[in-house]
Amino acid sequence: MMHWKKLGKIFEPKQFKLPNGCTDFAQSPQALVFDDFVRIYFSTRSFDPTNGKYLSHIAYVDIKKNFRDIVGVSEHTVIELGKLGCFDEHGIFPMNVVRHGDDIYGYTSGVNRRVSVPVDTAIGLAISRDNGRTFQRMGDGPVLGPSLFEPCIVADPFVKIVDGVFHMWYIFGTGWKKSSEDAAPDRLYKIGHAYSPDGIHWTKEEARQIIESRLGPDECQALPTVIDINGKYHMWFCYRQTHDFRKNRDRGYRIGHAWSDDLQNWTRDDDNLVIDVSENDWDSQMLCYPHVFECDGEIYLLYNGSEFGRHGFGIAQLIRD
Repeated sequence: MMHWKKLGKIFEPKQFKLPNGCTDFAQSPQALVFDDFVRIYFSTRSFDPTNGKYLSHIAYVDIKKNFRDIVGVSEHTVIELGKLGCFDEHGIFPMNVVRHGDDIYGYTSGVNRRVSVPVDTAIGLAISRDNGRTFQRMGDGPVLGPSLFEPCIVADPFVKIVDGVFHMWYIFGTGWKKSSEDAAPDRLYKIGHAYSPDGIHWTKEEARQIIESRLGPDECQALPTVIDINGKYHMWFCYRQTHDFRKNRDRGYRIGHAWSDDLQNWTRDDDNLVIDVSENDWDSQMLCYPHVFECDGEIYLLYNGSEFGRHGFGIAQLIRD
């Protein structure tokens, strides 16, 4: 069994002055481990009162390895939003970071608004040469986006370099669905896989759903994260129902698990995962946006709780049986 011990919420965005006028949300926390602290990137939001919409920005918090003492919070723009009309014009949510030589590659989920549906997304690449303080795009377009059999919502990248090959697990949309004729459309997406020799030019395993669905064909799967434990690869992700998931506790996000021996074929194994919503705490309605990482020989899980991370993120530690 993989039992996770919750260590509590470790970051609340309202307690800090975040850059770009952001006040709410610390979504999809992603870790970059340094010698004496951990930098955790997250997506936060600024509100535009002229149209009532949000813009998602990347920020970070530096925290000691006891995951209690905060060293500092970014007060500068970590990465600019995209140019007018580009795939990331209206936000970045989330950004996954990976060390590559002396650089840090940041794989971004760019958000752009649409008319018939709220948004579409694609995956971009930005590079940091100042130890992750700021990132600069390689170009104004994405490195991975919608294609012939993945028509929309390409996002949530997690990149791992194995034997010199870049592997990316991401989500791809299969379409949008309405729960009723007059309802707003909800997106439907699954987890896919791509690979690359250089982290820039990617080959998709086009439209291959690599994780089986537990809730039926309309299960939505999001934000995969992969780690090697004792020679076996383990993936954590979150999943939910397509409709009525925002405030219905029984249909909201939960964390799922799968394992693989070869990074290609995955066996879903949620029953081996011991972590669930709390009774009355900040994570009592849902668990979402997991990120698993190793730090000083221990394995930790960052995650968001109720309201999709509006009130920050917490951490859990893997207790090995």
